[in-house]
Order: sequence, then C-alpha cells, then structure tokens
Amino acid sequence: MSTSAREATSPPRPRWWHYVANLAIRAVRVELRIYESLGRAIARRPAIAAGARGFLYHRPVLTILIIFIVISAIEIPVVDAIVHRWLPVRIGFLILGIWGVTWMIGLLCAYFMRPHTVGPDGIRVREGLELDIPVAWSDIASVEILHTTQDEDKRRVFDEGDEWVCAVRIGHDTNLQIEFERPLEIRLPGLEPRGGIHTVTKLRFWADDPRGLIAEGRKHINASDAPSPSARPDRP
Repeated sequence: MSTSAREATSPPRPRWWHYVANLAIRAVRVELRIYESLGRAIARRPAIAAGARGFLYHRPVLTILIIFIVISAIEIPVVDAIVHRWLPVRIGFLILGIWGVTWMIGLLCAYFMRPHTVGPDGIRVREGLELDIPVAWSDIASVEILHTTQDEDKRRVFDEGDEWVCAVRIGHDTNLQIEFERPLEIRLPGLEPRGGIHTVTKLRFWADDPRGLIAEGRKHINASDAPSPSARPDRP
C-alpha cells in the first residue's frame, strides 16, 4: 500500500488530551511492570508460556543499564551529604534516589523476565516494559537472520519500497526478520502516529541468540500439522 493511500484511509489523529491520558495510563502500567519484573526476578519466574522457550535480547544495552544503575546508586550518598542539614529535603531526595535505583534495577530485570518466546502458538516479540507483539505460525512466511543498523531514523514503522516494516531495535540494531504471509496488524505502545495499530509486512527485532531462536522455531513447525514457514539462514 502506498504512503498516500495509507494517509487517505488513516483515522483522524488523537487530540492532545488523548495523548496526556494515554501517557498517564502508560506511566502507571510501566510502574507496575517494574515491580512485577522485580518480583519475577526474585521468584525466578520469567514470563514464558507453558511449552515455550525464552530468548534474551539484552546484550547490546546491558553495559549502559549497569552504568546507569551504578551512577544512580552513587548519587544517593553524594546528594545526602550535600543536603544533610535540611531534614525534609534530605528525606525527599533519599526517597527519590531509592526509587530511581529501584526503577533502573526493575528495568534491567524486565529484559531478563520478559524475553522473546517461541512456542506452540508462535513467536512473541518483546522489548523491556511495554512492547509485546504476538505472531501466530499461520501468519509467518519466513524467519531469517538479517542484521540491520539504523542510526538516523528512529521510527519503528517505516516503508521500504512496497513493504511496511516494524523494527524493534535494541540500541540501533536488529538481527532477525519475520516476513508475514499477508499484511498483519500489530499494536505498538502509545497512540498514533508512532504507536497504536499498524499494518506491516515484515517485523525485525534483536535476539542475543538468533540461530537458536530459528532452530527452536523449526521444532514447533515440524511438530505441527499446519503448513510450515521457511527458516532461512543468514544472508551472505
């Protein structure tokens, strides 16, 4: 579908208060997901459905997350030493500092506790605290290793010739691509135009073990009676 056709058929953009309300709802949801991820990490119960296998995607951002956690932890005693003479201010900054460290640790835990999954129902592509895209095997034409890097255009959904691509990048990179049998509707966090429902023909994402993910997919494809999508090796 051409860009002009998509724009002609797209619904009106939400009003500014829709964005404010959506942002507030997402903030609450993310906050709850932080503590859910901490709880799952303590209980060692990642969000993986029965019969599925999880695949992590934290490697490109692990170092920077750890750096932020360390910096946030160091800030607490430094700020406390500066404002220790003003008790109300000191208590306020202490609460804020502890919350910040907890938030960053929860975010790190989310990368481990909410992995991509490959199971009998298909593939779930995830990222951090919000994004979760389920794709059924019947919608998949092929899965291949394809490394892409995007430094300038940060849009998740973009056109590539006659194709519409959703790229779930970790850092700037993706290394896997799912091509759909037909244009598929996916839902991204937030409201249009960046979030909401988008119709795409390809989905790109990052996994730390792309070959393992494809191999696991083959097991479920071979175990099913449905026509199997192909899983191609990486391109030269």
